[in-house]
Amino acid sequence: METGIYYEDQHCLFRVWAPERERVRLKIVHPFMGEFQMVKVDGGYHQLEFDDIPGGTRYLFSVDGGEKFLPDPASHFQPEGVHAESEIVDHESFDWHDRFWKGICFDKLVFYELHVGTFTNEGTFEAIIPRLDQLVDLGINAIELMPVTQFSGTRNWGYDGVYPYAVQNSYGGPIGLKKLVNACHEKGIAVFLDVVYNHLGPEGNYLKEFGPYFSKKYCTPWGEAINFDGEWSDGVSAFVVDNMQHWFEHYHIDGLRCDAIHEIYDASAVHLWEKAHCRLKTLMEKHGRLIHLVAESDSNNPRVVMPVELGGMGFRAQWLDDFQHALYVLIDPEGASRYSDFGSIGQLAKAFRDGFVHSGEFVNFRKKRHGASSAGISPDHFVVFNENHDQTGNRVQGKRMASFLDPQRLKLAAAVCILSPYVPMLFMGEEYGETAPFQYFVDHSDPTLLEAIRAGRKAEFERLNGNEEPADPKSLQTFLQSKLDWKLRQSEQGSDLLAWHRKLIALRKSLPALQSKNRQNLQTNILSDAVLEVVRFSDDGKQTITCVFNISATENEYPIGKKFAAFDTILSSNGNVDGKQGRSVSPDELLHLAPWSVSVLC
Repeated sequence: METGIYYEDQHCLFRVWAPERERVRLKIVHPFMGEFQMVKVDGGYHQLEFDDIPGGTRYLFSVDGGEKFLPDPASHFQPEGVHAESEIVDHESFDWHDRFWKGICFDKLVFYELHVGTFTNEGTFEAIIPRLDQLVDLGINAIELMPVTQFSGTRNWGYDGVYPYAVQNSYGGPIGLKKLVNACHEKGIAVFLDVVYNHLGPEGNYLKEFGPYFSKKYCTPWGEAINFDGEWSDGVSAFVVDNMQHWFEHYHIDGLRCDAIHEIYDASAVHLWEKAHCRLKTLMEKHGRLIHLVAESDSNNPRVVMPVELGGMGFRAQWLDDFQHALYVLIDPEGASRYSDFGSIGQLAKAFRDGFVHSGEFVNFRKKRHGASSAGISPDHFVVFNENHDQTGNRVQGKRMASFLDPQRLKLAAAVCILSPYVPMLFMGEEYGETAPFQYFVDHSDPTLLEAIRAGRKAEFERLNGNEEPADPKSLQTFLQSKLDWKLRQSEQGSDLLAWHRKLIALRKSLPALQSKNRQNLQTNILSDAVLEVVRFSDDGKQTITCVFNISATENEYPIGKKFAAFDTILSSNGNVDGKQGRSVSPDELLHLAPWSVSVLC
């Protein structure tokens, strides 16, 4: 590692990257006061060593004689927020209990995305720990935390982080995150972090004062792009790749979900992701445990999940938005207004069979051809979902599906996702039909910035949803309304949905046909504009599972007599299908499919 502070047994190497600065001064403000000139070394770094620095020491830097002292760009902790001193973290002092933890194979994962601040009333890492047994009972074995790096204020989605190495103080800081990871590993749960390498937040962002972290060639929808291929970009790439190693070594994180990689620009001969892949491969060999990288990508490019050796980016998996869009438009009448290029059951069949729905076709939303085929990519390279922070939070009032869809459609949607060949993910509260909104919230202190955010959100929703007024992102009430209501788990509907999700996950884990990663072992048959048959085969050919989805508000019929001589109903969202298990079927018999239902047959 080249970036940031090295600390062990009170020996501390202060190190900061400022290649175009001639002088950097270190100011220690606690537990003693002192200013020290740092030494400029190769690569644009400035450094200074001490042998007697206690853990918890707080410090700042100034550059080229400036009177203003600033936090460390690679700070590991900002206990007083984004504008205050950085604090040294003694990572060696934490008592880890996961010595024998080796991680979980990616294709075996069932994800659960959560926001630390709204998952519990307390809004901290440690408050999550008592809830882990409920997730284990559900069948969850991986949680994905929305970004937890230091942002301004106490509440934020996390994509406004400005210290990529520092853990949010209001969530419980470094100790809180380590306690959560420790507890998760003890219960067999992997922990993934959502990280943002395409931009930094606006408030408390002092990186420009130190070096050319940002690019003048590119721009993202959220601000300046990171400089991965311009002058001095070697130091910026090292900053990011070192950051990945930081999470794996200091926090025992199992994987990273990299936000919006399509807004990361690097024309270098050796791309950022190739550098990351090489580093992580070395780390896995060193520690003997699995490390996964997951991408969010808007490009529908199969290269994202192809090996680096074959010219790919090397990600283990990526989020598959097309799958969500293809289903959502079919079950919600307003879906077409959000995703106008979706709407046919054939697209859902393609999503099941191939992955990307848009694989080179002309897409009206983009006014061009979009994507390439992913039919040759193993399905365990994709993560699917019905809801996530974006799909929910980017509705004008942050409405969850449970607030506008009936239980039958919620059950159908859950079955489509969990019984798919892909790696499934639930969004916190989805499993019991949470109805509290998940709205966009911030806690910036700059009034001008807040007004710009309000205006931007309003303009975006006017384009998509007319004149409905979005909630005020700065309002404390907006944040509090977004917290989960855990009492709903005990309600009649909540208990029923929870049991349904538990059954689906158990089926996925127990039936060999639902575990096959071979696309040749999946067939889709469109029986009408409302009925989709998905047939799954086990790798050894000994088991066949047929899932019949009625994606409509009317009863439909399924020609079971042409498909089966006898059948077992493994699961139905409308109770047992037409009588006893294992009964014989006459050649002309039809199975009656209730509206918005799924039947799983063997």
